[in-house]
Amino acid sequence: MAQINPLLGDLAGNAQLIHKAALEAYTQGAKLVITPELSLTGYPPEDLLLRPAFIEAAEHELALLMQQLALHADLTVIVGHPQKTALGLQNYASVLRGGKVIAGYAKQELPNHEVFDEVRYFVPGHEACVFECEGIRYGLILCEDAWHTGPAMQAHTAGAQILLVPNASPYHLKKEALRIEVLRQHISLTKMPLVYVNAVGGQDELVFDGGSFALNSHGEVVMAMPQFEAGLGIVAINSAAQLEKGFITPPQSVEAQAYQALVLGVRDYVNKNRFPGVIIGLSGGIDSALVLAIAVDALGADRVRAVMMASRYTADISWIDARELAQNLGVQYDEIPIGGPVDALEQSLSEQFSGLKVDATEENIQARVRGTLLMALSNKTGRLVLTTGNKSEMAVGYCTLYGDMAGGFAVIKDIAKTLVYRLCAYRNQIAPVIPERILTRAPSAELRPDQTDQDSLPSYEVLDGIVERYMEQNQSIAQMIAAGFDADSVEKVTRLIKLNEYKRRQAPPGVRVTTRAFGRDWRYPITSQFRA
Repeated sequence: MAQINPLLGDLAGNAQLIHKAALEAYTQGAKLVITPELSLTGYPPEDLLLRPAFIEAAEHELALLMQQLALHADLTVIVGHPQKTALGLQNYASVLRGGKVIAGYAKQELPNHEVFDEVRYFVPGHEACVFECEGIRYGLILCEDAWHTGPAMQAHTAGAQILLVPNASPYHLKKEALRIEVLRQHISLTKMPLVYVNAVGGQDELVFDGGSFALNSHGEVVMAMPQFEAGLGIVAINSAAQLEKGFITPPQSVEAQAYQALVLGVRDYVNKNRFPGVIIGLSGGIDSALVLAIAVDALGADRVRAVMMASRYTADISWIDARELAQNLGVQYDEIPIGGPVDALEQSLSEQFSGLKVDATEENIQARVRGTLLMALSNKTGRLVLTTGNKSEMAVGYCTLYGDMAGGFAVIKDIAKTLVYRLCAYRNQIAPVIPERILTRAPSAELRPDQTDQDSLPSYEVLDGIVERYMEQNQSIAQMIAAGFDADSVEKVTRLIKLNEYKRRQAPPGVRVTTRAFGRDWRYPITSQFRA
């Protein structure tokens, strides 16, 4: 089981990654090596699949890889790649042995929901794929096929004894348990053991968590690989086509999984796009504290720079806590006061603002000065600015365009505020780096005197509950009120979600960890008069 981390579009590099994993597995006694779905290209290639040059390059690299693997005539390797066929372009897996393709399978169930858009690029296959290796007959299906009964039954009918499932299955909270539950249903029908191999790594907004596993004919987990790290897993199969028990990685808490997903997402986005490091605006609040800890765990302290930009409204405890946090994590820390630039802008606008009362405009000027300073440092150093807004804020627009939204990667844009607190507590269990006061003080944007978030918003427990039910579960207004949420709060939050679509459309990408994030799987029109 080659749980590898491909770099999308690096066809030669991915081919060598597959080759290296296959040879390492072979030296450990493996005769059959399974790599993830579209392992040669990376997943999802999106509109690269519409470019003939991309498909031709993939064909070329597959041929070279086949030649390299042919040196070991008894080694069988399954490689995922796009394949031109008489039907059209297909999401394909080739079974390579001895310099030849001895079998192949075209994915039948093309996902076109959540973050998936495969119907745009591929045509489905219809045929079963069963091949023999070391006297065992294996059936091969791909990813989404495993969420439907047809392909597994088809392979069983064609004579398969063991089912192989290469995947590029992106992570969301609790998905690892859901996969096992679904696949056990196939085993109950076919009585075939199965081996599930998943990709690992960050790809733009998506994180692939690995967590490859094997189930015996009774649906019991007999082998489970770690999540969020690349590696090889060995599954031993006896002469009766039964899987022998191997190492089972213990399950992790939801908080541990979410935190590791964020770390991997940041690490791969920064490294795969070749940024030398990152810059974070540190406020002394809990969101920027979490983002700073994630960045350090992802990249190392030497590649992370924190900047505290105090205003006349910044409490002393904010910069005291910011200093302590930066010192605990060992990052470069700078303080840049924003009073001068803010005063200059307000003075420049004084004539235009004459006779108008002070409102959110003046607050946003402060946020936009901070965003300008961070982007200037980014331009000068080449480092990527990580924004610190959470999902609760992004949902209702409690953020400033070209201010705190300015940056290149929004680390916690899919993390609700209540989960932010849980993740900080989890990180402090590993090592107490986040000062306790950051976890206990009332959250505030500190853009006016004595401001707190709850001046403008419902409590975060209420806000997050409404956002989850409305956005992730598609519940109606009536359902949420029936569940006990105050009607006025439901009306306010859902109205703000609609009004702030134009802001979110301009936000940077960020890691997806829920079943529905603001990004590729949230496609609401900006211009719309519909209100639930």
